[in-house]
Amino acid sequence: MEKKTLTIDYSEYGSLDELPAEERKLMECAMRATAGAYAPYSGFHVGAAVLLADGSVVTGNNQENIAYPSGMCAERVALFSASAQRPKEAIVALAVVGWNKGEYCEASPCGACRQTMAEYEMRSGNKMKVYCYAAGGRIRCIEGVEKLIPFGFEAKL
Repeated sequence: MEKKTLTIDYSEYGSLDELPAEERKLMECAMRATAGAYAPYSGFHVGAAVLLADGSVVTGNNQENIAYPSGMCAERVALFSASAQRPKEAIVALAVVGWNKGEYCEASPCGACRQTMAEYEMRSGNKMKVYCYAAGGRIRCIEGVEKLIPFGFEAKL
């Protein structure tokens, strides 16, 4: 047996104001999207925004359902909406943020969302940047979904 170590490189911005203009706009879209979340069971509202290669932004938010797990995460709502509206446009970046107890809070894509993001990245052939709101108002930027799901898989059809 050989023991190995996995290291994840990412950038971190101290605040929203430190982001470049386009990325700040994307994160602000995700923040606004939290308002439309349907989260009566968890009380945890999540907003996501997807930046497409043509410069357009598509948002989504979490949609819970009493028949758990019938709901949908904000990231997949945004990704599926973007793909349905502009199926040929590559996804350049995705931003995600949480809202809980009256303030923005840390949020990160779940495993199902990460695998979905990986598939969209594979389809387009372009690496996606992922921006996650973190504690204290910091913003994490991960370049390439493989850093979020290093052992993701691709089916050969």
